[in-house]
Amino acid sequence: MAFFRRRVSREADRYHADQETGGNFGALLEQAREAEQALRTKRAAGASAEELREAGLALDQALTEALKAAEAKQRVTLGLKAYDDRIARRKARATPEGAKWTAEVSRLRTLREEHRLTGIARVPRAGVAGR
Repeated sequence: MAFFRRRVSREADRYHADQETGGNFGALLEQAREAEQALRTKRAAGASAEELREAGLALDQALTEALKAAEAKQRVTLGLKAYDDRIARRKARATPEGAKWTAEVSRLRTLREEHRLTGIARVPRAGVAGR
C-alpha cells in the first residue's frame, strides 16, 4: 500500500523548460552574429539614423534571446539542486563546465549592456523635431 505518490517538483519543470530553451543557444548566438554584421554593414554604408536604430534594436533583441538561452544552459549545467540551494549552485559554478557557462553569461550580459549604452542610434521624436 503506497501512501506517498511521486510528484514532479517545480524545479524539475523549470529544469526541463531550461533544457528546451538552452538547446537553441547555438542558433540564437548565430542570429546575434548576423544582426551585428547587418548593423556594421549599415554603418559602413552610411545608412540613415532610423535604419541604424532599427538594426540596433534588432541586435539588442537577438542578444537578449541569446542571453536567455545561455542563462538557461547555465542553470541546466549547474543541475537540479542548484535551483533552490545556493551552496549547491556555488559548488556547481566551481566546476569547469559551470565556470564556462558562467563566463559566457557574463560576456553576453556585458556585450548587451554595452550595446544598449552606445550601439543604438537615437532619433528625435516627431513632435520635438517640428518645433
